[in-house]
Amino acid sequence: MAIIESNGDRARHVSNRLDCLVLHDEGNSLRALEDAGIKRADALVCATDSDEVNMIICGIAESRYPGLLKVSCVRNGDYLSLSRHIGDGPAPEVLGVDFFVHPDVEASRAALSAIEHGAIGDVLSFAGADYELGSVEIAKDSALDGLPLRNYHDTVPGETLVTFVERDGGGILPDGRATLRRGDRVYIFAKGNDLRRAFELGGGETRPLNRIGIAGGGETGRLIAESLLGGGGVLSGIFRKKADSLFSFFGSLLKRSARSLTLIENDYALCKELAAQFPGALVLNEDIRDESFISEESLNNLDLIVTTTENQELNIITALYLKSRGVKRAIAIVKSDGYAEVARRLGVDVVISIKAVVVDAILSRLAGGGVTGIHHLGGGTVDIFEIELKAGMPVVGRPITDFRLPDGGLLMHVNRDGRSFIPRGDYVFMEKDRIVLITKNSSEKDLESFFQRSLP
Repeated sequence: MAIIESNGDRARHVSNRLDCLVLHDEGNSLRALEDAGIKRADALVCATDSDEVNMIICGIAESRYPGLLKVSCVRNGDYLSLSRHIGDGPAPEVLGVDFFVHPDVEASRAALSAIEHGAIGDVLSFAGADYELGSVEIAKDSALDGLPLRNYHDTVPGETLVTFVERDGGGILPDGRATLRRGDRVYIFAKGNDLRRAFELGGGETRPLNRIGIAGGGETGRLIAESLLGGGGVLSGIFRKKADSLFSFFGSLLKRSARSLTLIENDYALCKELAAQFPGALVLNEDIRDESFISEESLNNLDLIVTTTENQELNIITALYLKSRGVKRAIAIVKSDGYAEVARRLGVDVVISIKAVVVDAILSRLAGGGVTGIHHLGGGTVDIFEIELKAGMPVVGRPITDFRLPDGGLLMHVNRDGRSFIPRGDYVFMEKDRIVLITKNSSEKDLESFFQRSLP
């Protein structure tokens, strides 16, 4: 891997932290690209602060190395149409770019998925699976507080699997010797009602989200509002696709016919645009930091607040304050993983790190060799891979008992010919199986021996 960085201080910082080639140069220089080894590269990711520079770099690379996979980050709302491929194949041909990654789009998708699942915490859905991975924060004196995992199935009904536990700022891939305790954030893999029941046993409560507020009328807030109100656009299909799947167990909590939406924005001109674009929503030209405004508009009656302003500290504080005033659930958008961890510890129900969702999107675009999706948990200490098994992979035809990773790992799910199941001891890997596995991020080299590819 090689990194080109035009800022000298940043280049030195990256060079000191990462074991790779770092060049202090301009990325839109063909000479710099060739010095970085683009001729031998499999992929190029352009993530500068300029959308135009990113696309120009991809164009330069396309002119000399057309077989290279090219990913470009864009932030300008005018380029959203270039992201209409989201989740469904390649982008339109623009300067040779194979995939566009838009931070606002990725953050909005994550927020919409959280809303669909009742904003109970982190929930991941997987292609072809009628299981989901949901996070449960264990409350004091709940049924899961103090529960040894060897007794887990005596308490939690159905076919469920404890895959990962976040505890005291770290994370563990648990075995039967572990004991759950209050404050743990436990990731449970299960079908619909079973996951809901596990959440309730952990001390949580599911409730309808009919009255939704969005603080911030920027691109992220607009995209969320657009999809919630069914107004079309690049994310318009997310609820339709989810409604068609079998595993969306909180779908009943989000009834469009009963939904009301309130948009809060401090900029008057932007409020006029929002009112014109969303006639079905209540648009308030107010400062979300004004306590008297919160009381006057009865925002404490909201079922959910989503904070999407450009100020991540304000997003966290607003989410926490409105929860203290009676709002049932809160989602906060932040820019970094560090703030995400702080916000979760303070009590925000769902925290979406733009950095994390963008990295996952880029890695999923880069992944080859059957990998169709990559997700990070526990601040990046644990990775989840979605893989479609292909002929010639060493793992094909071998039993699950041969699948052993030194740092621990777990095969969570298999979809075979449309049938979805948690694999047992007699499972044998077969071509065209779609699998989901969780592993520590230090296990990439070990995974190569099973799947013959270099994982990101």
